Order: sequence, then C-alpha cells, then structure tokens
Amino acid sequence: MHQIEVYREKRGLGYPESAKLVRRAAKAALKAQGVRDDCTINIMLTDDAGIHAINLAQRGIDAPTDVLSFPLNELTEGAFAPEECEYDPETQRILLGDMVLDLERCARQGEEYGHGFAHELQYLTVHSVLHLLGYDHLDEGPRKRAMREREKAIMANLEAGDKTP
Repeated sequence: MHQIEVYREKRGLGYPESAKLVRRAAKAALKAQGVRDDCTINIMLTDDAGIHAINLAQRGIDAPTDVLSFPLNELTEGAFAPEECEYDPETQRILLGDMVLDLERCARQGEEYGHGFAHELQYLTVHSVLHLLGYDHLDEGPRKRAMREREKAIMANLEAGDKTP
C-alpha cells in the first residue's frame, strides 16, 4: 500500500480536507502510471510565504510558485522501474520524493481558471507525482505534451469518480 504522508506547515491551511484530496489524487496518479510497488511520498501543505522561502533556499528562485517537486530517483517518464529506485530499509517502500503545495496560490488559481480549489489542488498533486515519476516540461516540445496528456487522463479518471482511497 502506498504511504502518502501529508503535513501542514502552519495551522489553518484547510487540513484535513486538503490532505484527503491530495492523498486521493496522488494515489490515482500512481495507479494510472502502473506503480504497483509500495511507495512513500511526503507532501507539505504551505502558503505563499512558505513556498517562497523553500523555492529560494532549494532552487535559488526568489518567488513563490504553486508546487515544488523533489524526486529522489532519476526515472524515465512512462517507464516506472522499481529496481532503479531508492528504498526505505525499514518499510521496504520505494521513496519517490517530496512535494510542497501552496494552498493560497492553489485557491487563487482555482478561481482564476474557473474550476475551483479542489480541482486545482488535485491537478497540482497529479502534476507533481508525474515529476516524481520522471516527467518534465522544460520546453514546449513532446515531453511537455506527454506530461499534459497524462495529467488530463488522470484528472478525467478522478472527475469520473475514481474512488482510489
């Protein structure tokens, strides 16, 4: 079973409902990508100031963003290879990595794009899980298109009622 650990940096960040949405989206993305081996993902929920500080410290970018992904493995998109992954020696789970989600920005973007907070939060989670699994979108080329296609397919499953717990 996948272990999706969700933490909040500060009180009042929509926890536990946000944590439930994030766990559901992460598990749906792993399932859609054919990840059957038990995995661990650590997810921190924060605000604009929190993600700004992490973005500056980790990437040298002095600005907030909506989501940050920190994969622990160098995977090839669409070709999950558990034998290439780091494992937790105690649990024998694959360590996929960490993500940080800015709930304030998520709320603004959900309103701006017209699909609401819950959809935006799940979309950003799916997006980040795909990064942990080797997807990237550094340019407007085929890799970005492949990532967007996977995001759309996974979100369609979520919206259709994928009941992944």
